[in-house]
Amino acid sequence: MEIKLTHIRLLVEDYAACFRFYRDVLGFKPCWGDENSGYADFETGTAIALFGREAMAEAVGKADLPPDALTKDRAALIFEVPNVDQATSELKDRGIAFETEPADRLEWGVRTAHFRDPAGNLIEINQPLKQAT
Repeated sequence: MEIKLTHIRLLVEDYAACFRFYRDVLGFKPCWGDENSGYADFETGTAIALFGREAMAEAVGKADLPPDALTKDRAALIFEVPNVDQATSELKDRGIAFETEPADRLEWGVRTAHFRDPAGNLIEINQPLKQAT
C-alpha cells in the first residue's frame, strides 16, 4: 500500500475569517475555493510530523494544564520562514498576537515563535539555527 499526505485539513467554526487569515495575513494563494465556498485549498508545501504534546505545551506555556485538557493542543501547523524575528514583526503589524516571542530552541535546532489562527489552531513559524562548524 502506498500512502501520500495530500492535505492538512483544519475544521473551523468561522470559515470566512480563517480563509481571510490564511490568504490575507499569511499570504497563501488559494488554489481552490474562495471566501464563501465553505472549502478551500492553499498552496503551501507540506510535511507531517509527530511531537510530544507535553513538549509542545511546555513551549507555549501550557505545561501546567492536566494532560487531558482540551486546551492543550493536539495539532500545530509549522511554517519555515527565512527570519523569525522579521516575520514576527510583520505579522504583528498585520494584527497577530503572539503566544511566544522569538526564541532559540537549541534542542529542536530552530528559532521559533507561536500564534493562533481565528479558530484557535496553534501555528509555529521557525527558521533553522546555523550549525556550528
